[in-house]
Amino acid sequence: MATFARPENALKRAEELINVGQKQEALEALHSFITSRRYRAWTRTHEKIMFKYVELCVDMRRGRHAKDGLIQYRGICQQVNITSLEEVIKHFMQLATEKAELARNQAQALEEALDVDDLEADKRPEDLLLSYVSGEKGKDRSDRELVTPWFKFLWETYRSVLEILRNNSRLEALYAMTAHRAFQFCKQYKRTTEFRRLCEIIRNHLANLNKYRDQRDRPDLTVAESLQLYLDTRFEQLKVATELELWQEAFRSIEDIFGLMCMVKKTPKSSLMVVYYSKLSEIFWMSSNHLYHAYAWLKLFSLQKGFNKNLNHKDLQMIASSAVLAALSVTPYDRSYGASHLELGNEKERNFRVANLIAFDVESKPENREVLSRSSLLLDLVAKGVMNCVTQEVKDLYHILEHEFLPLHLALQVQPLLTKISKLGGKLASASSVPEVHLSQYVPSLEKLAALRLLQRVSQVYQTMTIDNLSKIIPFFDFPMVEKISVDAVKNNFLSMKVNYRKGAIFFGNKSLESEGLQDHLSTLAESLSKSRVMIYPPGKGTPKLGETLSDLVEVVEKEHKRLLARKSIIEKRKEEQERQLLEMEREEEAKRLKLQKITEEAEQKRLAIEFEQMKNQRIRREIEERELEEAQALLQEAEKRSKKKGKKPVLEGEKLTKQTLMELAVSEQLREKQEMEKRLQKFGKTMDYLERAKREEAAPLIEATFQKRLEDEKVHHELEQQREVDLSRQRHAGDLEEKRRLGRILENKNIFQERVLNCRKAERDRVRQEREETISNIIQSRKEERETKRKIIYFLRTEEERQRRMREEEEARKLEEMERRKKEEAERKAKLDEIAEKQRQRERELEEKERQRREEILGRSAAAVLPKTDLSATRPVEAPPTAVSAAAAATPAPAKFVPRFRRVAAEGGGQAPPPATDKWSSGSRMEPPAGDRWRDDRRPAAAAGARTWLSSREQERKR
Repeated sequence: MATFARPENALKRAEELINVGQKQEALEALHSFITSRRYRAWTRTHEKIMFKYVELCVDMRRGRHAKDGLIQYRGICQQVNITSLEEVIKHFMQLATEKAELARNQAQALEEALDVDDLEADKRPEDLLLSYVSGEKGKDRSDRELVTPWFKFLWETYRSVLEILRNNSRLEALYAMTAHRAFQFCKQYKRTTEFRRLCEIIRNHLANLNKYRDQRDRPDLTVAESLQLYLDTRFEQLKVATELELWQEAFRSIEDIFGLMCMVKKTPKSSLMVVYYSKLSEIFWMSSNHLYHAYAWLKLFSLQKGFNKNLNHKDLQMIASSAVLAALSVTPYDRSYGASHLELGNEKERNFRVANLIAFDVESKPENREVLSRSSLLLDLVAKGVMNCVTQEVKDLYHILEHEFLPLHLALQVQPLLTKISKLGGKLASASSVPEVHLSQYVPSLEKLAALRLLQRVSQVYQTMTIDNLSKIIPFFDFPMVEKISVDAVKNNFLSMKVNYRKGAIFFGNKSLESEGLQDHLSTLAESLSKSRVMIYPPGKGTPKLGETLSDLVEVVEKEHKRLLARKSIIEKRKEEQERQLLEMEREEEAKRLKLQKITEEAEQKRLAIEFEQMKNQRIRREIEERELEEAQALLQEAEKRSKKKGKKPVLEGEKLTKQTLMELAVSEQLREKQEMEKRLQKFGKTMDYLERAKREEAAPLIEATFQKRLEDEKVHHELEQQREVDLSRQRHAGDLEEKRRLGRILENKNIFQERVLNCRKAERDRVRQEREETISNIIQSRKEERETKRKIIYFLRTEEERQRRMREEEEARKLEEMERRKKEEAERKAKLDEIAEKQRQRERELEEKERQRREEILGRSAAAVLPKTDLSATRPVEAPPTAVSAAAAATPAPAKFVPRFRRVAAEGGGQAPPPATDKWSSGSRMEPPAGDRWRDDRRPAAAAGARTWLSSREQERKR
């Protein structure tokens, strides 16, 4: 292990190793420095070293080294500068997160680069084979190679940091921040397994906190700040669990929150309780516990109405409607009918547990247990004024399903209400903590409740009904679904009915007059008969006054009763308002007191920290001085003792000697004593060897005599045992002979019975074998037919594929032949055109040669004619010869008549060059001349005439 005189040297050495590419050696050097007990006093250099150390750990993905180094650094700076540890841990997590994001971005870029239209064109055979064998896509392999190692390292980082910071009152805020970041990591990348492990880790930390109460720097949950940090962590855990749809883990988080508050005997803030009940309602809805879901909505309604001052009427109406619809969605019968005692006990315990979670009673007692049921829930809805806040559709639906008796028209009245309710819902504007309300989720349960109510009321009126009529009055479900609902209701003793498919009718059970189902009908019948009697036999004159008086009295009683109820509700509201005001005042006073207490505590902590730092420095200096003095005195006394024992002169002036001199004297004395002890041990070893050898020589004859004596004793014992075994064998043989004689008398009967049993078994075996052979032959025949059918299908498919392949080949051959033919014709056409062009150029060259010869002849004749007529040239112009005039006339056609070019060429050449013939491959009816000679034909006659005129004028000037 490398040692350094100063911390700066270690940091410098690590940077040098990093610059030359030796990161492993740099990490080992810094690790040895951090774990060394020599450098335990914190300095600013330690923080720089830790920053470099965690950077190396992240680059090399050394999670264990990072955890070990952070634990050592926590011990160094915990009592001196705890903020330094927080900065190092934040830097560590930031680096790990950046590396994971970088790897994820690289994997995405690689996936986008591979996103081409034709992947088969670029793949190698080994890549294709690997993709078929492994069944993985390119993204999965790139994630496994690039992303997974860094995500695993990031997860190990969060776990290590949580283990380092757990159950420490100085590091509570950093612990909560790390837990929140770990939750966000699981949420962002959908890491459900890691989220479960993270919840279990945090749960174990809280359990250990309660288990080890005498731990140093243990967090105090009675302090408001610590409790709030723990609560925020649990609520964040609950939110992430519901977003990841881990409902079991979410329910355990609910239990963690309740258990934490039971430990401190306090209730969280109303804002947190709103989140608590909103998530609890989601959990119970996903687990199909509609009763608990409705109770959670009722609690949520009470909290929003009592504490949310910004809640508008529309949002309150939606929350109340959700609570009422959730209560109506509960099945109207108890499912525990016919259950065993054990199941009832478990159900009772579970109800008590859930009731505590819903009521959030941190001081629950057995006598205060609340029974959760549908009837009590509906009564609570009416008593707490929830029905006054719901929409009109929900109120009508509640009245129809719970109070009105409409056996045949119930579905017709419920169906339009359900259609309107399904369209209600949305995000609440003034209640951000409440989840988005969707009333349409209750429609299936309400349809089932409507079907149950209809069946119940039809069974009370009718004894028999056809299946068709029942299907008509229940439009929500088809009859198999109605039958399934009714079977469940009959199972739980809610209905009594039978279905007869042969007759196509439904028979409802007969009930006695004392049954509960007929009590209402009897009272209704009595009222109807009483009204009929009054109509048939009207009462006397005195009776109407009494009836009017009684009716007035009934109205007065009803009004008084309503007035009392209204007064009671007003008193309760005033009490609630007064309690709420008192609670707010208490909260404000508590907040002021806590704020003042916090300021006082912070000032006291600062003063104590300064005093503690000063005392610590003084104590360290004093301890160092005392330790050096004690060591010097101990060395001096030890030297004096050794010198006295050996008769040597003691050191009289030991006070004048230095510590270094005394240490050298002590070391030399220890070496000398060690050498003497080794010599004595060698001498003692030789003595022991001699003694051991002598003892063995004396003991050898005694051992031999003892061995011989033991051999004789064992020989005698062996003979006795052998004789006893012979006697026992003779006795057993005699007994076996007697048993054989006794059993020989029934041998014949045994043989007869055995033969009969064998014959029966043989017949059974033959029958089974014959059946098996027949079954096997049938299976073989069916499989032969299947193979034959499969062969025919395969033959047909192969024949069809062969036919299509031949057609494709013929088509390709035809296209190839057509292409070759076109290429051949194109080549012939090009050759023919080249030949025509060559002939044209040859004719043009011949024409040019003839034109040149003719021009020279014309110029020669004109020069000869001008010489004898010099005197006449000044008075008249030179006349061109007839040939030149005719050529000029031919070259310059009349303006009113078009002369083709081939005729002009023929006139200029003396009619020797006929016009070129058109080719069938040319694009038009005329042929274009070559590009290099096109301008010559148009300008040649004019140029020749100009040249002749210019020459004649020059000759005339010369003669003058």
